[in-house]
Amino acid sequence: MVFQRAVRREFAHSAAGIFVALFAIMVSIQAIRLLGDAAAGKVSSEAVLALLGFAALNYSAYLLSLTLFVAILLSLSRSYRDSEMVVWFSSGLSLTAWIRPVLVFAIPLVAAIAALTLVLSPWSNRMSTEFKQKMQVRSDASQVAPGSFKEAASTERVVFVEAIGEDQTFVRNVFISAVQHGKLGVTMASKGYQETAENGDRFMVLEEGRRYEVVPGTPEFRIMNFDRYALRVETREARGIERTVAGESSLDLLRSDNRRDLAELLWRINVPISAVVLALLAIPLSFVNPRAGRSANLILALLVYMIYSNMLQMVQAWVAQGRVSLLVGLLSVHLLMIVALPLLFARRIAVFSFLRLRR
Repeated sequence: MVFQRAVRREFAHSAAGIFVALFAIMVSIQAIRLLGDAAAGKVSSEAVLALLGFAALNYSAYLLSLTLFVAILLSLSRSYRDSEMVVWFSSGLSLTAWIRPVLVFAIPLVAAIAALTLVLSPWSNRMSTEFKQKMQVRSDASQVAPGSFKEAASTERVVFVEAIGEDQTFVRNVFISAVQHGKLGVTMASKGYQETAENGDRFMVLEEGRRYEVVPGTPEFRIMNFDRYALRVETREARGIERTVAGESSLDLLRSDNRRDLAELLWRINVPISAVVLALLAIPLSFVNPRAGRSANLILALLVYMIYSNMLQMVQAWVAQGRVSLLVGLLSVHLLMIVALPLLFARRIAVFSFLRLRR
């Protein structure tokens, strides 16, 4: 039908505008957070763009799900306000006839949401974690910011550099305070740079400096002058990349018996399923009485969305705690909302019929 094609086109236009707005808000929030971390020296400045891309990919599934719900809700609410629904119902079609065009519009978006939650989001989480850990195992010389003290990854070493060389390969006027084998060592050098040995070990090489060693609580101390001093940097590479549940592939989670893994898998499956249910719920929730207030249905829809989302999170927590099985967690909330769906349709049809009879 021409009308159904026009409706789907309106859904698409609304969804495009809503997604762009939500995506811009999300990117702005993440960019502010990452730039703050970069200013504090927690992440490298050149890593901000990559981490921002990973975060955008990770949150896209949730933005698409919310976009689908809001786009259908606003489009149908506008049809009620402009009395286009009167034409629709006067032609002999029921409110349930909207199910087909809504599903036709929703299926491609739901497929994209499923691909994001099951494949792309875990990949982006895994890559983001690996990228952050690679930044953390960089040498102390490359981690510090000029003019500020920085605690190294070993948590027993504090590094300060006055300036970075012109070609970014070395630092000037280095100060290092470290505790090793019960001794406090303070090292000062005019120049420092990173060096990687043949076996992969990383060292901070200091040149033209002096080292002081003190045993706390005793008058013993030692002073050494050196032309070249290599300080091995403790890294996390030997322990490998830290495993996170959010970064595990969906197939690995399916094979696992761990409750936290099953809870994460449940959430990934719930997101696309809830997107379909929310798209259908938007049809009866979009009802607007042109003679009454125009925001009551939006408040009710927001309330339904929040209750639905909180129930999904609650069931996920129960699966992680072992209180319910994966199958119960998967079916319970969605079945509850699906049972409520025909009741909402029946109520809206009855209300509209009553209003039409009053005319």
